[in-house]
Amino acid sequence: MAIATQSRPRPDSGWGNPIGYVAVLLLIGVTLGPVLYIIVGGFRTNSQITVDPAGLPAPWVFGNYTGVLTSSTFWRQVGNSTMVATATTAGVLLLGVMASYVLARYRFRGQGAMYALFAAGLMFPATVAITPLYILIKNLGLVNTLPGVILPQIAFGLPTTIIILVPFLRAIPKELEEAAALDRCSRLGFFWRIVLPLSVPGLITTGILAFVGSWNSYLLPLFILNDQDTFTLPLGVQAFASQYSVDTAKVLAFTSLSMIPALVFFSLFERRIVGGLTGAVKG
Repeated sequence: MAIATQSRPRPDSGWGNPIGYVAVLLLIGVTLGPVLYIIVGGFRTNSQITVDPAGLPAPWVFGNYTGVLTSSTFWRQVGNSTMVATATTAGVLLLGVMASYVLARYRFRGQGAMYALFAAGLMFPATVAITPLYILIKNLGLVNTLPGVILPQIAFGLPTTIIILVPFLRAIPKELEEAAALDRCSRLGFFWRIVLPLSVPGLITTGILAFVGSWNSYLLPLFILNDQDTFTLPLGVQAFASQYSVDTAKVLAFTSLSMIPALVFFSLFERRIVGGLTGAVKG
C-alpha cells in the first residue's frame, strides 16, 4: 500500500533573487562611485592623483578642505544659494498651494484647460525659454541680481507643485467644508485652518523638490548672474575650477563641499518625498 507523501515547502532563506541583489549593488556602485571619488579625491594631493588616479589618499591631506572652508568666497556663495533656494521654495509653496486649492475645490469654466496648461509646463524645459526669459529679466532690470533668478525658478517650479498638490486637496472630504461653513468659518479660514494642515505631506514633498532643484540650478544663474559676488554654488564651482584648473585636488574638495548640503538634505527627507508622492497618487 503506497502512502502519499506531501512535499514540504522549502524554507525561505530570506535572500530573494541573488541576481536582483547583484544588479542593485552594481547600480548603487555606479551611482555613488563618482560622488565618493570626488569626496575622497579632495583628501589627496595633485601628485597622488597624477600617479594613481583611482587610489586612496596616502597620506590623507586635509588642507584642501580647510582652505575652502576658510574662504570667504565659498561662504558667500553658500549664502547666495541658501537665499535663492529658500525664497524659491517659499514662493513655490505659497503660490502653488493657492492655485491648487482653486483647481481642486472649485468648478469654473476653463478649469480643465488651466490644469492641462500647468501639466504641459512639465514638458517645457528652461533651456527652450532661456533667450526670451533673459530679455524679459533684462527689461525688468533684474540682471545680475538674485531676484532675477528666484522669480523664474518659482515659475518653473509651479507645474510640479500643482500636479502633486491638486490630488491632496481634492481628497479632503466635502463634509469638512460644509461643517466649517456651519460653524461660520469663511472660505479663507477653511483654507488656512483645515486645508493647509491636511496637505502638509504634499507641501513637504514639493518643498524638498523645489529646494534641491533650486540649489542645483546652473543654467539660469549662468545667464542671469555675471558678478562673482552674486554667484550661487554651482556657478562658484565652475569659476573655482577655471581659476584653479591646475589644482585638481582643491577643485575636488570645493566640488564635494558644494554638493554635500543637497545630498544630506535629500537623504534626510527621502521618506517624506516618497510618502508625499504616494499620497498624491492615492488622492
